Parts: sequence; C-alpha cells; structure tokens
Amino acid sequence: MTRRFAITVDAALLLAESQAKVPDQHALVAPALLRSQVLSQLYAAARHGDLKQREAELRLDYIRALRIRLLGDRVLQRHAWAIASKLDWADTYAAEYIAVTQLQADMLVTDDAQLAKAARAFVEVCSVKALLSGDA
Repeated sequence: MTRRFAITVDAALLLAESQAKVPDQHALVAPALLRSQVLSQLYAAARHGDLKQREAELRLDYIRALRIRLLGDRVLQRHAWAIASKLDWADTYAAEYIAVTQLQADMLVTDDAQLAKAARAFVEVCSVKALLSGDA
C-alpha cells in the first residue's frame, strides 16, 4: 500500500545528507516553496564553509532527483493562512507544510521539534528515521 508523506525542508536535507533510499511504496509531497528553501539553505551552508560547494551541489541534485510532488495552489495557500493564523505565527512558511499534509498526505515528516509539536494539533507526524525504517 502506498503511503503519502509530506516532507519538510529539514527532512529533505537529512535525506540528502545520507543519500537515503526512500522506500518505493512511499510517495512524497511538499509545498512548492521546498525548492527555494533547499536551494537557499544549501547555498548558505556552502557560503559559510559548513559544506564544500561540491557537496552542497550533490545534495541539491539528490533532492531534485527525489520524486516529490510539489504543490502551491490556492487551496493550499488558504489552508496555510488559516493554520498560521490559528497558531499566531508571523508567516505562513511552516504552515504550508502542515497544510499540504492535511490536503495530500498521510503524515508529516520532520525532525524539527517545534514544528512537530505545533503540527500534531493538525496532522500525524513522524521522523525521517521512521520514514526510512518503514515504522511510519
């Protein structure tokens, strides 16, 4: 049975760091902003010397090769707005991940403890480790 998982930027970066093989029975979704966030974070890591540019580029290539359905339609935006408002957040970025989970996934994958805590009021949450082990 195929299960759909919404992955956050931190989850995508952890997958890329280990070059993990996502089980074939899992489908991945994310808000379209994932692309820009991944690019920005990998660029910043290379710029600050945390990663060599070549390693950052390899991780970016890994994430580009993942089969992730990226979403950003009006319905998603409306849900993200409502979630951010309910949580009294200053912006909607993290709320988009919760919204995409509500609309298109069975579970949110994140290792961000603060996001996981907030998201549990709306959706099921699991870690990258659980996603890869099949425990999710």
